[in-house]
Amino acid sequence: MSKTNPGEFVQQVRREMAKVTWPSRRETMVTTMMVFIFVAISAVFFLLVDQVLSVGVKAILGLGGQ
Repeated sequence: MSKTNPGEFVQQVRREMAKVTWPSRRETMVTTMMVFIFVAISAVFFLLVDQVLSVGVKAILGLGGQ
């Protein structure tokens, strides 16, 4: 493997960065909102699953609150 001097490395990095297709501001905002929506849906789903499993385990172990 050949050594690359720092100047060549910086030039290579700049060339590669020029090839990158960056998302528009609108694409970034839409994607961010979709992530927040899916995180919220996932949180509600896992809360419901946790509650159902908790009730089931308590029923099996006879730990019903009285």
